[in-house]
Amino acid sequence: MPETRPPRPPRPYADAPRLPEGEHVEAKSLVAGEWLELEIGPGRGVFVFERAAAVPSAGLVGLEVRRKWATIVDQRLAKAGLGPRARIFAEDARQALPRLVPNGAFRRVFLHFPDPWWKKRHAKRLVVQGDVVGEIARLLEPNGELFVQTDVEERAVQYEAHLRACPLLVPFGDAEGSPLLAENPYNAQSPREKRAIADGLPIHRLRFKRVG
Repeated sequence: MPETRPPRPPRPYADAPRLPEGEHVEAKSLVAGEWLELEIGPGRGVFVFERAAAVPSAGLVGLEVRRKWATIVDQRLAKAGLGPRARIFAEDARQALPRLVPNGAFRRVFLHFPDPWWKKRHAKRLVVQGDVVGEIARLLEPNGELFVQTDVEERAVQYEAHLRACPLLVPFGDAEGSPLLAENPYNAQSPREKRAIADGLPIHRLRFKRVG
């Protein structure tokens, strides 16, 4: 008699929140708000909670590739009464961004200390490059802002080069023609930013603006 294998246990966080099915997803159907903001890689959700408190009129969407943290943070937002205007979805931004519509759906897009991979074979995983930059620019409203920060100077140089190469984005930093910001102007900080400040590490903050 053939041996019967026990059923496989359910995949961890198989019920993680996902974007609605379909080729296109209306951004305004995801959260309520006078305008929308997007965080790519919200992790444990510290920034989104602080941003929700700072701008109660905004609808906040997060795309988090790790199902565990997307599930935990989305549930925490719901328990805090923020669910109607703040959601985290378990999605890879590289696949999710092209599905979001319409063009100009978001007033701001945030990326805090992205791209933790350092080996050459992981270069394909980098977020701030190529098609992703183009999709972010497409989704920003006119004069909408893209804010990126890192504590790695080499990455900051790479990000600036990729962002300057996008014809829909122009530098919008402290000085004309420069994307560099001395301070974070958004009244919310990610855990990595808090740690870098506490450790006295330099933080490279870049802001670009959508034109056209």
